[in-house]
Amino acid sequence: MMQGGGRRAGWLCGNMEKASVNEAICSVTVIHEDVLENVRGELTDEKSLRRMAEMFKVMNDPTRLRIINALLLAEMCVCDIAVLMNMTQPTISHHLKVLRQSELIKYRREGKVVYYSLDDEHIGVLFQNALDHAMEAK
Repeated sequence: MMQGGGRRAGWLCGNMEKASVNEAICSVTVIHEDVLENVRGELTDEKSLRRMAEMFKVMNDPTRLRIINALLLAEMCVCDIAVLMNMTQPTISHHLKVLRQSELIKYRREGKVVYYSLDDEHIGVLFQNALDHAMEAK
């Protein structure tokens, strides 16, 4: 373990591009077996990580984020969302379909009108955390 991991870690450290902040680059190859063992035991399973990646991929669209933002504030029908976003109803319907298939939003029918809302409170928390992080001054 030490030999293969040590070579790879050394290769990565030795061939990394020069960063403006040199302290971010390893200057020695040290394998911390206790840390590796603990982390390996706590890593998230691959199936969950793939699902998370798909969710982030769906959210990697400013229009979809705007829709999530609007639905965080109120339950809305496609017509209202289209007017709010200044987009056509078919375009908004496409985005709503993608969000719905990814289980980020849900809908309910009231007569002939379909209302959309966030699937659960986790979506709002995820949006707010991402917004807070984006707004942090660096």
